[in-house]
Amino acid sequence: MTDDLSPGWVRATIGDIADVQLGRQRSPQHHSGRHMRPYLRAANVTWNGISLDDVKEMNFDDSDFETYRLEPGDLLLNEASGSPNEVGKPAIWQGEIEDCCFQNTLLRLRARGIDRDYLYWYCFYSALTGRFGAAGRGVNIRHLGKRGLTRFPIAVPPRTEQSRIVTAIEEHFSCLDAVEAALLAAQQKADVLLRAMVGEVCRGAWETVPLTEVITSLRNGVFVSRPAPEPPGRPIYRISAVRPLRLRLDDVRYARPEPKGADDYAVNSGDVLFTRYSGNPSYVGAAAVVPDAGSGVLHPDKLIRVVVDRAQVLPEWLAAYVSVGEGRRQIEMRLKTTAGQVGISGSRLKSVPVAMPPFDYQRSAVARIVGVMADQEGIEKQLTTLRGKSSALRRSILASAFAGLLPPWHCDGNST
Repeated sequence: MTDDLSPGWVRATIGDIADVQLGRQRSPQHHSGRHMRPYLRAANVTWNGISLDDVKEMNFDDSDFETYRLEPGDLLLNEASGSPNEVGKPAIWQGEIEDCCFQNTLLRLRARGIDRDYLYWYCFYSALTGRFGAAGRGVNIRHLGKRGLTRFPIAVPPRTEQSRIVTAIEEHFSCLDAVEAALLAAQQKADVLLRAMVGEVCRGAWETVPLTEVITSLRNGVFVSRPAPEPPGRPIYRISAVRPLRLRLDDVRYARPEPKGADDYAVNSGDVLFTRYSGNPSYVGAAAVVPDAGSGVLHPDKLIRVVVDRAQVLPEWLAAYVSVGEGRRQIEMRLKTTAGQVGISGSRLKSVPVAMPPFDYQRSAVARIVGVMADQEGIEKQLTTLRGKSSALRRSILASAFAGLLPPWHCDGNST
């Protein structure tokens, strides 16, 4: 925002134009009682609105209920985060659940004498640009707090201008949403086509042998306690780096100090990494081949490294075969659930039957898969690039809006 205000605009604070309330603290005394009610917490507030995937309950007596209940139109903001650009992230409560309250990881705003949607977008902008985070307290975790939000400055235009700004923002954002949605749909279609094609080429009446007969090594990874998100340190893959047929090379953490015998856990080109544990059963046993660029990185204890005997089977064929159809079914038959985590042991993985078509067929099948995956990766790169540009453009749109400089825009490309 600029320091100079447009004519008719006034300087104020959030506390001047909205009622601010911090949610109730969660404590053992509220875990049970006669007035159990649903409540929202920071995990329920996303950039895309309220998420109701995991709503908890605790006891709110009648007095607390009056203080902490949510009403349609309330704004909910994340009170704290380790990321400055997540502090104050807002969403609008639409009354999706009856008699719902909120926890002290959230702040509630009720607009007074200001357009609610104008206030929402102003909070969205302040969170997205890290201004709420900069206003917070703390080092590793930034807390905005009730006082910080109440004192936070806001430029308030005339009411008609507030409505115009909201309309202009939503028109601009809807155009960006449409472009992103079209490319995302293309990516999803490519995913479906890839899976169908892999299923087709991996289906046949071939001899099968246990995995243990076509590998030279199978080993769990190294345990590293709290690897760092940034260098220095030895790079180590996160468990989420392995997805069916694809290893995400940038999904790493850093082990410092370097684990003892670290080189024994470094992967090489052509190794096949399997997911050993996950809370999501569909990811357990997921297999991906390490490309040349992925060599030298450590693999953690929740991944299994398999070295195949290339005289018998191509690593890429193995990863493809166990990702779909009968190969995947054999993996799923060997999964085991322990303490809410689904896993597969190395001994069970060794017993998985692997189809052994002739080498010429393996090569041709892998070539087809690699070609489709290259097209898919091209779409993903376009989507990543578009999202980066879209994010920067959204910031620019919001900055212009709250400086009073944003004209309306329609998706046919005409501003008015």
